Formats: sequence, structure tokens, C-alpha cells
Amino acid sequence: MNCRSEGSGLAARSLCWGPRAELMLVRDVSFSIVPGDRLVILGPNGAGKSSLLRCLFRAVKPLKGSVEIDGDDLWQLSARDAARKIAVVLQEMPADFPFSVLDVVTMGRIPRRQGMSGWTELDREHVHHALDHLDLAHLATRQFTTLSGGEKQRVLVARALAQEPQIVILDEPTNHLDIRHQLEILTLLRSLGLTIVTTLHDINLAVDFATRIAIMQDGRMTCFGVPSEVLTSLEISRAFSVTATAHSKVDGDAPRFSFSLTA
Repeated sequence: MNCRSEGSGLAARSLCWGPRAELMLVRDVSFSIVPGDRLVILGPNGAGKSSLLRCLFRAVKPLKGSVEIDGDDLWQLSARDAARKIAVVLQEMPADFPFSVLDVVTMGRIPRRQGMSGWTELDREHVHHALDHLDLAHLATRQFTTLSGGEKQRVLVARALAQEPQIVILDEPTNHLDIRHQLEILTLLRSLGLTIVTTLHDINLAVDFATRIAIMQDGRMTCFGVPSEVLTSLEISRAFSVTATAHSKVDGDAPRFSFSLTA
């Protein structure tokens, strides 16, 4: 089946959020991406990356500013309509989740469900498509709690894909994964044609994946643009307080970076 969807545009307008007004964790963040863009947000621990994501998928309401999907204010949409547009994969994994892999992935279809009706054939097709693409079909009957960390992460990504969203927001989706599955998940996300917003720690993975890069420090977005403009040795060194060295490839591929502590 063809499960491709069209992505949506996403924008933040002077976005501010914190647990209280005197403690802002996101400070005056503005950016705009077009349908199909893949935005990677980089920054040191505590920079405000996860807090920004929580604003973008409506977990917390901005104290100032707005989030817009194709020009519509996110908080003017119903919760169901927002869930049909945005799927989320977080770092936190439920410790006690007494469901099978098939059950968990099927939960991604809840925003598409009509009233109290049962699952349709279309629902089942999307679920099995997601399981196949994340190499999880052989684990469908396994209990989620029995899986490894990497397997659980793949299940949660599959649940997001089954949701049939236009925007996928992920917080460190490659955590707990070996190198092969890191590359497989990012390759899959790249192939979907959806709008992707994700945080990553691995700058070299971000170089290959992103169409747009943002760097955050102290709650502010200090850089935003295409990877070739943002990912420079100077900007990376400044953001992470290290010495970053770019290593260009002779075949014209994007550079790779190595790092050392700043003396």
C-alpha cells in the first residue's frame, strides 16, 4: 500500500515558555519550515530543545507567541485534529505497558477512529505497513515490556507512522539504537515526504538527515538555516564549548566533524 502523506508547514512566532513567567526555558523562538522539511535541533544539555518540542506538539501552551500549522494556530485546533496532524516520539519510555507490540502500534490509529467503531481494514493496513517498515512484524505478538530499549524505540516510531500524520516530532529517536537501526530509522523518515522536527545529539547524523538545522543555547535559537551554513566549526565550537574540526570529503559529500575539549 502507499502510506505516503503530504507534510505540512510549521512555524513558531516569538515563542516563549517556562514553568512560570520568571523562569523561561524557551525564549523568543521564531522559525518557519515548509512541507517536507526535516529540521534537526541541536544544542547542549539544558539548552531548551525538549521544552521547545513540547510547545510544538501542544504538550504545553506558550506563555507568549504561537505555533502555526499551515498558518493555523495550533491551539485553535481541536485535540483530535491536532493529533491527526502531529505524531510524537519521545525519549521517555513507559516502564509498565501491558500491551503487545501490535496493540501499541494500533494505538496510533486512535485519532483516525470514528466514534466507537472498531478497527477498519484501512487501520489494519496502516498498522501492518508500519510494522513491516520498522522490521517489527516478527515481534507483533510480543509484550512491549519484554523488548530491548532499541526495539521499544522502533515500536514507538511505528506507532507514530501508523497515525498517518503530516508532521512527526521526535526527541532523540536514535537513542538506544545500534548504528544500523539509527541509519534505518533516519532513512525511513527521510523517505516519507513528511515534515520532520527532531532533536539529535550526533552532529554527523544531522549533517546527512537535515534540510534545516537549528542550534539552541539557553532557551534561544541562536542559528537557523541550511546545514551547510549553520554547521560550521565556529558555530559548533561556540554552542558546545568544544573545538570542532570539519573534515571535508574529496567526493563532495558533506563534511564530518571531530571534537576535542577546548583548552
